[in-house]
Amino acid sequence: MFSALFSVGAHFGFVKSRRHPSAKPFIFGSKNNLEIFDLGKTSKELEKALTFLGEKGREAVSGLWVGGKNEAREAVKKAGLELEMPYVAGRWIGGTLSNFSEIKKRIARLEELTNQKEKGELSKYTKKERLLFDREIEKLTIYFGGLSRLKTMPKFLVVIDPKKEYIAVAEARKIGIPVVALAGSDSNLYELDYAIPGNDSSRQSIAFILAELVAAYKKGLTLYVEKETVTKEPAKIEQ
Repeated sequence: MFSALFSVGAHFGFVKSRRHPSAKPFIFGSKNNLEIFDLGKTSKELEKALTFLGEKGREAVSGLWVGGKNEAREAVKKAGLELEMPYVAGRWIGGTLSNFSEIKKRIARLEELTNQKEKGELSKYTKKERLLFDREIEKLTIYFGGLSRLKTMPKFLVVIDPKKEYIAVAEARKIGIPVVALAGSDSNLYELDYAIPGNDSSRQSIAFILAELVAAYKKGLTLYVEKETVTKEPAKIEQ
């Protein structure tokens, strides 16, 4: 794991002046004014996060994947789609968790309009009215498109850059939802249940960490499916 993390540049932090005190134990040194993470320690924290995701997979519960910065959006969306889970690959909408009932209404509205458009049910309206519907669908898709699978409260959050996504982290903590996060040296690791100290500003680093987390969940889910298959098999009648 150490060499893989090194190859994607996961060891790079920020300048010392930006470091959060909670990140200090995970800093090995500095190079060219950038602090360097101790990848041995990062590997251990990553393994803890992978174990947790594996457990969630064995429980077959859904989580929410969050990362709105440009470097994270593509990988976050990919993770959500691959696991068929909700994701936020853009701006976090305040209240997504703390005001969940209202968010569900907006998601339902998007689904309603999308279905009506696909079925041709909006054709009965005037051209101007259809244009307004299209604009509403476009706006709702931007903000809530990735949340279409958010039917119930997520059982965990996976976050890229918890400093940037501090509102999402705060909402999850308030409700008691465990947070897994790839956290740069400027992040408050104390607020995270499973902090992965590392480079949260590199596309390669982000993509690698998310791929590992996705794989861990899928491995756990496979065990769940196998268990369910065995449980549901009809009992064999002894001859």
